[in-house]
Amino acid sequence: MKFLDYVNNNKVTLLDGAMGTELKKRNVMGDPENNIKNKEIIRDIHKSYINAGSKAIITNTFSMNRLYLENKDIDFDLELLNKEGVLIAKEVAQDNVFVLGDISSTGKLLKPYGEYEEEEFIEVFKEKVSYLNEAGVDAFIIETMVDLREAVCALKACKEVSNLPVIVSISFDTLKNGGRTIMGNSVQECVQKLEENKANIIGTNCGSLSPMQIAEVVKIMKENTDLPIMVKPNAGQPKLKGDETFYDMTPEEFTEGILSCIDNGASIVGGCCGTTPKHIEHLNKKLFEIIKEGR
Repeated sequence: MKFLDYVNNNKVTLLDGAMGTELKKRNVMGDPENNIKNKEIIRDIHKSYINAGSKAIITNTFSMNRLYLENKDIDFDLELLNKEGVLIAKEVAQDNVFVLGDISSTGKLLKPYGEYEEEEFIEVFKEKVSYLNEAGVDAFIIETMVDLREAVCALKACKEVSNLPVIVSISFDTLKNGGRTIMGNSVQECVQKLEENKANIIGTNCGSLSPMQIAEVVKIMKENTDLPIMVKPNAGQPKLKGDETFYDMTPEEFTEGILSCIDNGASIVGGCCGTTPKHIEHLNKKLFEIIKEGR
């Protein structure tokens, strides 16, 4: 079954949780070459989410685009980094779990705030998307986007390169004024623009909102589109202990927030920063109970 068919045929599709904060626990967060140097770690993280109940896992290719990596002091092979990320996930997933190719920001700004034209961003994303596509992902997920214009560039790149479905997920900073990104894009504006540009699934992840607040974002999205809606909240707000950042939302609290998102219209759910296999496992058990009860 294809990924979009699965989504349309199931009330809820369970994604995985965080990759970055799981890498941090293993002291390898921020290493762009993890897919080459630390394959076993990436493999184990994917396995832990599949064992927890995830029906789709996201490749460890988040920031692996040329513009982002050019700031790193490494002699990188962009094709190898992206393709290895897909192959590791596919090896673990086999034919039982979908693999979503992860795409995120360039870390740069479009004119007039930065120095790049939209066409330049599209070309950067097309390069990355082509590698993910060639390696055999089931769909693309464009996530943690705070600038709607950049998200649309990534979406256009996906559509030019491949016929695979595309999830586009925006990070919102506040619920005020109709929900806004840090660049000032409203939830309604994001939904309309992404639908115009042929996104197959829209959603929200990360950002500054709690799972319960993200449920309010979902409500606005549902009022403005018939597309499937995805959510991947953080495990609450990040907190500092000395120099360390941590998330302390329990799996039970996280699950309650996700259930509110589902009540408001989300049908694809998972976790972002701070979420662990325990969060996904608890959510999976609760979803199973709800389905069993026929709710």
